[in-house]
Amino acid sequence: MSMSSGRLTPPESPPGASAFPNLTIVADRAAAGAPAAVRLTEVCKVYGQGRAALLALDKVSLSVAPGEFVCLIGASGCGKSTLLSLVAGLDSPTSGQIETAGLKVSLMFQEPALFPWLTAARNVELALRARGVPKAQRRAQTQELLETVHLGGFGDKRPHELSGGMRQRVAMARALAQDADVLLMDEPFGALDAMTRDLLHEELERICAERTLTVLFVTHNVREAARLGDRVVVLSSRPGRVIEEYDVPRGGDRAEDSRDVAELASTMTARLRQEMRRHGD
Repeated sequence: MSMSSGRLTPPESPPGASAFPNLTIVADRAAAGAPAAVRLTEVCKVYGQGRAALLALDKVSLSVAPGEFVCLIGASGCGKSTLLSLVAGLDSPTSGQIETAGLKVSLMFQEPALFPWLTAARNVELALRARGVPKAQRRAQTQELLETVHLGGFGDKRPHELSGGMRQRVAMARALAQDADVLLMDEPFGALDAMTRDLLHEELERICAERTLTVLFVTHNVREAARLGDRVVVLSSRPGRVIEEYDVPRGGDRAEDSRDVAELASTMTARLRQEMRRHGD
């Protein structure tokens, strides 16, 4: 199938890219070091057929190193969630190749999607049952997972008895219960208030460090991307293509309102605005 009708002309360099002096634009971090935990090679995704066909992703190539935290940003409809679904195996690419090196992959959505008639503990335990963990071990592992997300005393509560942030913690515990090496997160904190989101950022960073998780994180919030990511990948407006990658300097103050995060977020926002103007969004 020819994709030429959906291709984008290469964008020009964004104005003011040097505003963040410690910023480095990189081509492919995983290729330079350890084997990739996730590798996409020339991945295309087309929905529909014939004249009604919609090119959602166009020859996306991306590598994520083991233990790396990569954020995906881009305009609405650029294919970020589609990309996660492909990596998770919920859908298949039209062409190209996706490799996860035999690693276990878990997907966490924006909504907690908890079963309302089950307690927090039973919601987490479902993932352990799906893995075939013996009944005798499930209770102890469930308690350990709830304590990991600081909900040790809330296992007997049902979702309606928990705050939005607590429900997301349960969803995170359930994702961790799948014993995944790669965690895919589709705007998991988008509906939360700023203070709760910041607390969960700290929790996520701690858990990733303890478990050496590889994370592919979708967000519309550029400050969240600058706050969390080791690298931020920018997708073009539809069809989605990788148009920029920012290697995020580590260390220093990484709070969302810090100067470094604000400067990087400003640089990425300018790049997104340029792309949206070019595309007419």
